[in-house]
Amino acid sequence: MKKIAVFPGSFDPITVGHEAIVRRAISLFDHIIVAIGHNSVKKGFFSEQERKTMLSKVFENDKTVSVEIYEGLTVDFCKQKKSKYILRGLRTGVDFEYESPIGQINKVLYPEIETIYLLTLPEHSAISSSIVREILKYKGDVSKFVPKTIIKDIQLI
Repeated sequence: MKKIAVFPGSFDPITVGHEAIVRRAISLFDHIIVAIGHNSVKKGFFSEQERKTMLSKVFENDKTVSVEIYEGLTVDFCKQKKSKYILRGLRTGVDFEYESPIGQINKVLYPEIETIYLLTLPEHSAISSSIVREILKYKGDVSKFVPKTIIKDIQLI
């Protein structure tokens, strides 16, 4: 049985922290699906398709990583994809406090699921998509915070 992990998030936009989590997890799983969750309440800075294009470009040379957009509960998407693992990155204790109850509820909804938490590298712990969006909003330089493969693309949008 293949070990398939789902790495869910908004990725609005992807940061070097997100990229590092996926790259570090590649050796742990047979396949990783970077899953862009659809949130009908929030209007994204980038469209879902723009995010999918950026993520696909970042991982285009990693054959065990794919990118998909989904709607609904993450655990339902995991069931559909035959995934038994949810991958999450933790930057701080605050992230753990936020992620822990979600992981516990997911376990109740889908008892076969395991949530795997990877600690963010120290140099990425202050980087978040919301900070990157704020810098982009004011035309600042985000080159240290987003994957190198999409710097030109992200600053054109």
